[in-house]
Amino acid sequence: MGDILRKAVENKRKKLIDKLIAFNVYKKDDQHLFELSLTQLEDEYKRFQAISHPHSELRSIQLNNKKRNRR
Repeated sequence: MGDILRKAVENKRKKLIDKLIAFNVYKKDDQHLFELSLTQLEDEYKRFQAISHPHSELRSIQLNNKKRNRR
């Protein structure tokens, strides 16, 4: 069971590293990405995702599907 969890964590780390490299991020402070923990990688990815999101300054777009009362 421990080996399965360890592999899952490592796969998740690799995917996050690949995504961060797509943002041209190779280091956080003085640490290379492969030196960071899964939690640190997730936090860094969320930060860059928020910065690069096209609606980041507007928060999110919410669609309102309420019908208007026409009289």
